[in-house]
Amino acid sequence: MPIERLSVVVTRRLPEPVEARLQELFDTKLSPDDAPMSREAIVAAMKEADVVVPTITDRIDAGMLGQAGDRLKLIANYGAGVDHIDVHTARQRGILVSNTPGVLTDDTADMTMALILAILRRIPEGLSVMQDAVWEGWAPTAHLGGRVAGRRLGILGMGRIGQAVARRASAFGMDVHYHNRHRLRHETEEELNARYWESLDQMIARMNVISVNCPHTPSTFHLMNARRLKLMKPDAVLVNTSRGEVVDTNALTRMLRAGEIAGAGLDVYEHGTDINPRLRSLKNVVLLPHMGSATQEGRIEMGEKVLLNIKTFDDGHRPPDQVVPSML
Repeated sequence: MPIERLSVVVTRRLPEPVEARLQELFDTKLSPDDAPMSREAIVAAMKEADVVVPTITDRIDAGMLGQAGDRLKLIANYGAGVDHIDVHTARQRGILVSNTPGVLTDDTADMTMALILAILRRIPEGLSVMQDAVWEGWAPTAHLGGRVAGRRLGILGMGRIGQAVARRASAFGMDVHYHNRHRLRHETEEELNARYWESLDQMIARMNVISVNCPHTPSTFHLMNARRLKLMKPDAVLVNTSRGEVVDTNALTRMLRAGEIAGAGLDVYEHGTDINPRLRSLKNVVLLPHMGSATQEGRIEMGEKVLLNIKTFDDGHRPPDQVVPSML
């Protein structure tokens, strides 16, 4: 008699090698297209499956978990962030939650540096001139940006990604500073050549560039609020490749429009795709469509982590990347 395979539902299209491996190992139901699942469709999946594989676009709250079937035992998130999943309620219902930490560290750090360079060197403006065919040749004062080397970079959140940003920034000659919930070990600070600030306010007031690299939790919501944004120097810029909710977008937009902050590079947004038109229209802002993790290598490695978490669970063991409420 054949052994019944684990039932898995995937909410979005994933890279083809990942989907093929999921179908090979499990009784997998793939998404027919790349559109986000409706709330009702996710609830239906949680009623019929042993495992659901959501992404950041799938909000799974307490009400939805309350409708989950008895079969559902694992939510194997495709992504590192889990703020879209009510992990506490899932745990209370005996449903494990796993994620995919670490694999996107370098990709996101690369994008952080790309945004810093794009803002300081005015790359989008130069690109626009060339695409519009209005360039009239080199001029001594045209498109003057700012030198990256020697600028003070303040990193907000010194986890894996923050440390990867520090290494890259140091190679560019930036003076690296950081604020974190817990101070790093002395030898790590020396290796990163980074200075710790216990006071976030004091750090912000002295930096030329602020890089947001902390997760979204109740304690970090609007951590960069209007009051803290006003502490930034008028010639400073802010980069966010972490979570949009960490920055008060309306306050940031007002200050950018008023010239109180020199520029911003954003890859994530407080309200998802609903972006303030006034923010879109600014020339001192670089906006990207959440591309920080968008490399083929990174997305496949994310899938491999999902596969490992599900396979380990299927073998009767704790998923290696299980998320517990105390981690949040």
